[in-house]
This record gives sequence, structure tokens and C-alpha cells, in this order.
Amino acid sequence: MIELYTAATPNGWKASVALEEMEIDYQVHGVNLMKGEQKQPDFLAMNPNGRIPVIIDKANDDFVVFESGAIMIYLAERSGKFLPKDAKKRSQVLQWLMFQMGGVGPMMGQANVFHRYLDEKIPVAIHRYQNEVRRLFTVLDGHLSHNEYLVNDYSIADMANWCWVRTYEWSGVSIEGLANLQRWKNSIEDRPAARRGVAVPNKIDKEDLLKGAKSVVTR
Repeated sequence: MIELYTAATPNGWKASVALEEMEIDYQVHGVNLMKGEQKQPDFLAMNPNGRIPVIIDKANDDFVVFESGAIMIYLAERSGKFLPKDAKKRSQVLQWLMFQMGGVGPMMGQANVFHRYLDEKIPVAIHRYQNEVRRLFTVLDGHLSHNEYLVNDYSIADMANWCWVRTYEWSGVSIEGLANLQRWKNSIEDRPAARRGVAVPNKIDKEDLLKGAKSVVTR
């Protein structure tokens, strides 16, 4: 059993989508970011950086993993799914995972801050980050012009990038004209496990639960 501490953010969804796709039993503990629960001593004992998500592997001596990308790799290795064993393909998956972690996520996060959250609007900062997000989307679109998924078969790299790309409107960035990116995004949205994953930690629809999300225990 995996204990998942998370919130409804793209990084949080990366962990729950992976758990759903890999069919790993897990229990959800919602973390209220607005109340600062991620900064409380009990949480900081699991992740000194005070960020979600965090997992505890109860079947592995209560082993704790923080950082969403590290969690995805750990779960993929644990389950033997969505991370190739071939060294070159594995490296390619990790490269695109790092592309999300070092590029897509941080740039979209900054776009969100300046576009959505700051009371003072700073046009040069808004345009800087939105333009960079659009550039990264164009990189993905170009790669996907000759690939169904980022690396051959569907992998944790697709899950990670999708969890962020799907929120493009919140960042104020358009995906118009990026037909390959749109096709890829929609194909992942058609996956029941991916849809269940982004419903966490929010209440999961009972019909979806009956269709396959039996591994999820929410509280």
C-alpha cells in the first residue's frame, strides 16, 4: 500500500495519475496548501522542502519519496510499468521527464504567478513566461509530429508533461496551431486511469470508481 500526500496541482496529479495507471493500491491524504499544512512539522519530516506530493511505501519499511519526478520513477520501477528497461529508451523517457521538470513545469508555474496570482500585473514578466511556455509547447509539438507518444509507447514522460500541458488555459497560453500536441493531449485524456488520476485528491465520481478506481481510498 502507498500512502499519498497530495493536493490538486499538476505536480500532485503526476503522482496520482502514475498510481492509477500502474494499478497500485494507495490511500490519499489531502494536503491543504492554503492553510499551510505542507509547512507543518509532520509534513516537513517527510519532505524538508515543504512541497507536495509525497509518498510512503508501507510495503518497503515506510520508505518516503518526495519530488514528483522521483516519485514517478520510483513507482515505475516498483511496478515494472511505463519505464523501459532498455537503457537507451529508458534514457529517452527520463530526458522528456526532465524536460517537464526543468522546463514546462517551472515556466508554467511562473506564468501562473504573474498572469493569475499577483495583484500587480507586470506585462514584461507575463509575456516572458507565456512566450517561453508556448516555445516549449512548440518543441513538444514538433517532436510529436513523428511520434505518437514522447518515446515510443506511453510512459511516465507522457503522464508528467500531460499533467501540466492540460492546464494551458490557466497559464494564459494558447495551443492553437499545435495539432500534434492537441492530438497527444486528447489521446491521454481519453485514458480512464489518467482521468481518475486528475480527480485526486478531489472526490472521485462513483461511476468512475466502479469502472476501475477500486484502488483509491480517499479521506
